[in-house]
Amino acid sequence: MGIRRPVVAGSFYAGTQKLLIEQIKESFLHPIGPGRLPKAVWGDERIPALVCPHAGYMYSGPVAAHSYASLEGRRKPKVVVIVGPNHAGIGSEVSVYPEGEWYTPLGSVPIDSDLAKRISKNSDLISLDEYSHDEEHSLEVQLPFLQYVLGTFKLLPIVMLNQDKDVAEEVGRVLAESVNGQDVLLIASSDFTHYEPDHIAKKKDMMAIERISALDIGGFYDVILKHNVTACGYGPIAAIMMASKILGTKNVRLLKYATSGDVTGDRSAVVGYASILIELEESR
Repeated sequence: MGIRRPVVAGSFYAGTQKLLIEQIKESFLHPIGPGRLPKAVWGDERIPALVCPHAGYMYSGPVAAHSYASLEGRRKPKVVVIVGPNHAGIGSEVSVYPEGEWYTPLGSVPIDSDLAKRISKNSDLISLDEYSHDEEHSLEVQLPFLQYVLGTFKLLPIVMLNQDKDVAEEVGRVLAESVNGQDVLLIASSDFTHYEPDHIAKKKDMMAIERISALDIGGFYDVILKHNVTACGYGPIAAIMMASKILGTKNVRLLKYATSGDVTGDRSAVVGYASILIELEESR
């Protein structure tokens, strides 16, 4: 049974339970955030899919909070699937963490090992591999928000070293086939343009977000390549777009976009962050 210890606690987010809860609350109440704390109110609405940033909480936490606030009034997810990029460049092309638990200062989250095996079985491209996750932060930083909002749930972590279009579409297809009919939350973990002037980052990112909103995977890749949009998790975004198309999408909505410059005031070289909501149709 794998035990995955946090690797960015104390840097990307606070390293103690008390400080981390305060930091999460500050993200929700921040002027860039939703402006209120989420209520643990669960209803009958279909669980959406999300695109959510993964930088340090002081930079992207308020934008990420919009994604998690949008879960209020919906069915409570039993499983959360997070797809993120493999920044470290280690391990297999697409990796699912196979079993065990992931820890944060807020406690442990069990891995849905049955779903992990089913996904890996349904695609020769996706392997069961702990090593690929050893140094990756893009999934880990989502966990404390999820623990704060959801309480208990099972986790299915996926990292993509290969983010080619055909790979992303395959991951999305397998996800849709594997989770259809279940109360599962799908999250693509990605930041957008990195280290460009604020006005350039916003222009590039909005072109990419426009294609995401249209669920136009080909157009999204065209924008990424043509305009050199340095979104680190473009493959995970495309995978969640593909899964959402197959599962049935009602609409896509940008909840919040901001850059690190909106937080720090330094607009000379920023990173872009977006929370995007994909409303799904009821299971068929």
